[in-house]
Amino acid sequence: MSMIELDGKVAVVTGGSSGIGLATVELLLETGAAVAMCGRDPARLRSAEAALRERFAGCRLYAAACDVLKPEQVNAFAADVARELGPVDMLVNNAGQGRVSTFDTTEDAAWVEELQLKFFSVIHPTRAFLPQLEQSKQGAIVCVNSLLATQPEPHMVATSAARAGVHNLVRSLATEFAPKGVRVNGILIGLVESGQWRRRFEARPEADRHLDWPAWTARLAKQKQIQLGRLGLPQEAARAILFLASPLSSYTTGSHIDISGGLSRHA
Repeated sequence: MSMIELDGKVAVVTGGSSGIGLATVELLLETGAAVAMCGRDPARLRSAEAALRERFAGCRLYAAACDVLKPEQVNAFAADVARELGPVDMLVNNAGQGRVSTFDTTEDAAWVEELQLKFFSVIHPTRAFLPQLEQSKQGAIVCVNSLLATQPEPHMVATSAARAGVHNLVRSLATEFAPKGVRVNGILIGLVESGQWRRRFEARPEADRHLDWPAWTARLAKQKQIQLGRLGLPQEAARAILFLASPLSSYTTGSHIDISGGLSRHA
């Protein structure tokens, strides 16, 4: 049984075809919410949609290919969601993966690309869905961010800077949207199991081939000084997102939940 029932509510999840986005869609469907999800890869999106419809028979689900960096596509998606499911109550902005580079190896074009991705993957959906969220009595926006926002890494300099900017943006939007009845919060994830980490595991050097996935990730967690001794699961991030998107957090705005297993070194 779900921790909360969201029958009659409508949620949108960007980047919903895999990882944390997909886990969030699953959890929202479990609560009875109608869910719209989008992604850039049509094939992966259709595959995820088919699996969800098989698991949640009769669910109210809408899936559409959409590049959140293209405002015309996002605006069309927002109009389609309102027509298919009704006005939106919850928006989950789920940005893409990080860029590994130092200041010395990050070209101007890479800086522009990274800043554009992190900011406009939040700005475009928020702008497109805000009129619908304002109609809701429980309007909420959740931004999936990284611990890099407050604990930057020199080998991910552009992503760290962009994440810090989004962290600040959440606070600004929360202040501006509060009179509109729309709450804005975020989560800060640490190392969470993903396709990116799976690919690194598959490409591990010959000396590490004796390690299976649990052993390899446990060693990684020790190296990174993650206090809980493992990588997080997408479902664990999804639970925090559900809390912030739902009335469970009705008196919370402008805040972030740390989902890093103790990786954070700050209070």
